[in-house]
Amino acid sequence: MEARMKNPAMIIPDAMKAIQALQASTQDGGVPSATLGLVHLRASQINGCSVCVDSGTGYAKKAGESDERLFAVAAWRDAPYYTDAERAALALTEAVTRLSDRSDPVPDEVWEEAAKHYDETALAALLLSISASNVFNRLNVATRQVAGAKW
Repeated sequence: MEARMKNPAMIIPDAMKAIQALQASTQDGGVPSATLGLVHLRASQINGCSVCVDSGTGYAKKAGESDERLFAVAAWRDAPYYTDAERAALALTEAVTRLSDRSDPVPDEVWEEAAKHYDETALAALLLSISASNVFNRLNVATRQVAGAKW
């Protein structure tokens, strides 16, 4: 597989810095970094972004994430490895990533479950993290970036 072009964020001056700054800002929102890593991985799986699945898994492993938790993210509902707060974040991730899949894209029950575990600042961090992951996913998938390739 060959990329169609460079990642657009590498072509437009300051775009990558802006996206990375958005992603970095979510680290200060009160959501554990392990949860943000799972959120990134799940959005990337849904969007079929091999670059982000590959790099996200690598970063999570370096941060101490277990193989069991990483392997089971796609089946988080049925896997015993996640806390209730992580499950709420993963459900929110799926809803926000799949906006067009239902008439009520982010159902109240998904929002309310997330709000039980995260305050407003943490919810903001989750939403920004999910959105930034989706930006990276869409850029990489549209341009067919190759997992493992150096930019």
